Amino acid sequence: MRRPRVLLADDHRMMCEGLKSILTAEFELVAIVEDGRALIEAAKKFRPEVIVTDITMPELNGIDALVQLKRDNPFVRVVILTMHEDVVFARRAIEAGALGYVLKHSATVELVMAVHAALGGRTFITPALAGEVLDSMRQDQSHVTDPVVALTPRQREILQLVAEGRSAKEIAATLGISYRTVE
Repeated sequence: MRRPRVLLADDHRMMCEGLKSILTAEFELVAIVEDGRALIEAAKKFRPEVIVTDITMPELNGIDALVQLKRDNPFVRVVILTMHEDVVFARRAIEAGALGYVLKHSATVELVMAVHAALGGRTFITPALAGEVLDSMRQDQSHVTDPVVALTPRQREILQLVAEGRSAKEIAATLGISYRTVE
């Protein structure tokens, strides 16, 4: 019987090794990548059924990578696995199209449940945050609590690279734009 294909994106090798042992029991792990740009390329190359990604990664964060993945393939299934317990991150991920949001300190069974839910087209939010996320969505406070929402995806991409300490020339080279556009 064919096992569902999963792509893993996280910039911490030790975390990846642990996740590999958890995921390979039920899924075929097609690749492990360490940044958002590599995630996008690997998704195109391997066409996994589910992508498990962290939010905080170099080059392009997991949520912005998700937005680009959805633009290329609206049916892509993504589970966010993160340390970010803030409801704002969870909302941004769900609104960007993630089908799962699991905290790294959760029980391993939650990640497996989230991947299975994504395979079935269902949403899984870590129980520790589910109530808060739903309350937040009901109250629709995103415009008050998350100023990043007002930025375009490209502006967030540039902001992330600046936060990583990249120079204007490095940012331009990474994004394939004119150096003068970044100044």
